[in-house]
Amino acid sequence: MILVTGGAGFIGSNFVLDWFEQSGESVVNLDALTYAGNPANLASLQGNGNHALVQGDIGDAALVDSLLKIHQPRAVLNFAAESHVDRSIHAPEDFIQTNVVGTFRLLESVRAYWSGLPEPEKSAFRFLHVSTDEVYGSLSATDAPFTETNRYEPNSPYSASKAASDHLVRAYHHTYGLPVLTTNCSNNYGPLHFPEKLIPLCIHNALTGKALPIYGDGQQVRDWLYVRDHCSAIRRVLEAGRLGEVYNVGGWNEKANLDVVRTLCSVLDEMSPRADGKPYAEQITYVKDRPGHDRRYAIDASKIERELGWKPAETFETGIRKTVRWYLDNTAWVEGVTSGAYKNWTAKQYD
Repeated sequence: MILVTGGAGFIGSNFVLDWFEQSGESVVNLDALTYAGNPANLASLQGNGNHALVQGDIGDAALVDSLLKIHQPRAVLNFAAESHVDRSIHAPEDFIQTNVVGTFRLLESVRAYWSGLPEPEKSAFRFLHVSTDEVYGSLSATDAPFTETNRYEPNSPYSASKAASDHLVRAYHHTYGLPVLTTNCSNNYGPLHFPEKLIPLCIHNALTGKALPIYGDGQQVRDWLYVRDHCSAIRRVLEAGRLGEVYNVGGWNEKANLDVVRTLCSVLDEMSPRADGKPYAEQITYVKDRPGHDRRYAIDASKIERELGWKPAETFETGIRKTVRWYLDNTAWVEGVTSGAYKNWTAKQYD
């Protein structure tokens, strides 16, 4: 079996669902179930005896030690993280506690567990750490995409906290021999994405007649990766990645934020037209740019393709249609996560 942390969040829950579509191997799923960790993401696994969802924090050493001792996983995959840049600007301490302190405590528990394993289990064990391209900083329009050897230059409290966690994972491999793997992904999108990030926020706002907020001039460029492609990459790295190595995972889809939202509007015009017949693009509104907003991220994903034979299956055009379709078909899920504190947050951030 494997232990997944943060497996009720967006990427983590997609990974767990994808795992069971590809494998019968059991999963113990540890998640703190904060605002973005949602048991409803895993509703289809209800009654599945091979999946156990445990509410708890990766920084709770006693809990993690107990789970490792009882379940004896062959691998630990760490998705657990505070991940929203805007929230990190308002409340950076939460990011330090989860992404830095939490990762450190998780590594300590895993190191103690791994050290006590007999062979061949010890040699077969893996710790896979899921990170972000934001640790590399910002690119100009003419810079080459990020490779695994790019210097770390994080520019937000979020990316700085993830950079620190990456460094800890690297150090535990080089100092203690812990068999680690790290993946740095580009912007994910797809089903089950909490609507604070650009794509799900704009889908939700479009359908509810609200403004589609665009920071600054909307020309910030990101590489977009469909979440299930990311999941397949992680499975491949876990299966065959070289110990201590970093693998950048990207979709080869650089898009400006404004172009992403305009594409969304066009797909919505087709799939769920406005009652008044007007285009959703009329709801686009420009808002004050956020502090320290990185201009461009781009991933060079050639290493993972060259070494492990992985490349994304979805283009942005196919992935965005699947994403919009999912949100249109799952309005109850959206309603369940966009009440109360969510409304207060969006009002604070964009109004």
